[in-house]
Amino acid sequence: MAELVDALLAPLSQGFVLRALGAGAALGAVGAVLGVFVVQRGLGLLSDGLAHATFGGLALGLLLGTTSDRAIWVALPFTVLIALGIQYVRRHTSLGGDVATGVFFAVSFAAGILFLGLRPATAAPVNVEGLLFGSLLAVSPEALAVTLVVAVVVVLILAVIGPRLAYATFDPELAALSGVPVPTLEYVLLALTALVVVVGVKTVGVVLVSAFVVIPAATANLVGRTPARIAVLAVVLGVGGTAFGLFASYHLNVATGATIILTLGALFFLALVFRRR
Repeated sequence: MAELVDALLAPLSQGFVLRALGAGAALGAVGAVLGVFVVQRGLGLLSDGLAHATFGGLALGLLLGTTSDRAIWVALPFTVLIALGIQYVRRHTSLGGDVATGVFFAVSFAAGILFLGLRPATAAPVNVEGLLFGSLLAVSPEALAVTLVVAVVVVLILAVIGPRLAYATFDPELAALSGVPVPTLEYVLLALTALVVVVGVKTVGVVLVSAFVVIPAATANLVGRTPARIAVLAVVLGVGGTAFGLFASYHLNVATGATIILTLGALFFLALVFRRR
């Protein structure tokens, strides 16, 4: 038994696996917490839209001459502005959030393709597949540091506004009557989600990152009964599913991001079956 455990944990002796585990756990935890609010507000499509917008921000950074890792510093403000733009359209027009998200992510993604095409022929080649699908096991020390910093910042902000944000999320009408600035808190929620999505794109790619925000929270909503329990369960699922998927992908020699998402998806469907019983 001890030999089996040692074999399963052997990847931890390698630095790139430790970096991947750190980035994945941080992303899984903070994404799950934000996901509780995002799912409750019916904004699940938002994280996917912001992921596509991030592609535009990364491409803009590459057009400006940054490296692939440092393009994140352009993508961060770019995606936050897109998130605020989506919220502005939601609040000030009759269009729904899904329509606003669809417009912004389509325009941003198309702009990203244009930005990549405008790069000079002498520029270093870009691994577009890496941008779209990411590679958690290839997380650099700089990308890990950015992920951890963003996770800490988001957690600290949530610690300050958490109670009011929960009030505004689970009972927005009563919260507004009580003087809680519901619109402002929604802007903050979308901005924080944008930050997490950007660092997630650098680890699991544009296509898969929204799952870190949506699936653990959706699973927790199926079996949790109170906001606090839902949040705790979402974090446990996000971190546990990420760790399991990471080790499984390493031993099976398959794509890490896809394995993690399939693990989270399997937990969701198990919860769905359990709930129906």
